[in-house]
Amino acid sequence: MIQNVLHKTFSVALALLVFFSTVSFTVEKHFCGDVLVDVSVFSELQKCAMEAFEIEMAEKTQVHCCKDTVDLVKGQDHLTIKKFEDLDFDQQLFLSTFAYSYINLFEGLPQQVIPHKYYSPPNLVADIQVRDQVFLI
Repeated sequence: MIQNVLHKTFSVALALLVFFSTVSFTVEKHFCGDVLVDVSVFSELQKCAMEAFEIEMAEKTQVHCCKDTVDLVKGQDHLTIKKFEDLDFDQQLFLSTFAYSYINLFEGLPQQVIPHKYYSPPNLVADIQVRDQVFLI
């Protein structure tokens, strides 16, 4: 029972590890001056109230007080898949021996023949031990 639960937990953990190692996402940040106004991972940034005012001022003075930064967290692009032929001879020998022994580990026992399975004993007419006065001591 506990082995089954551990096996499933380990399988889910490995699947999540592969999933999170290949996911890419961006983190967007909006600063007004030196103050962080909004951080967004999956949605649009909310601009500050100064944004409309800044656009008008930027046309006149060419100085921006608000800025947006984008941080890219890049996951793994490709996973390497090895084929059996790419392995050394020793590794191939180990894997084939391990697979053979593992498969044979769960092979069922052959059907055992029980010769007296359907045998019904004869009807008891008299208790022979009492009649012959033979007892085990």
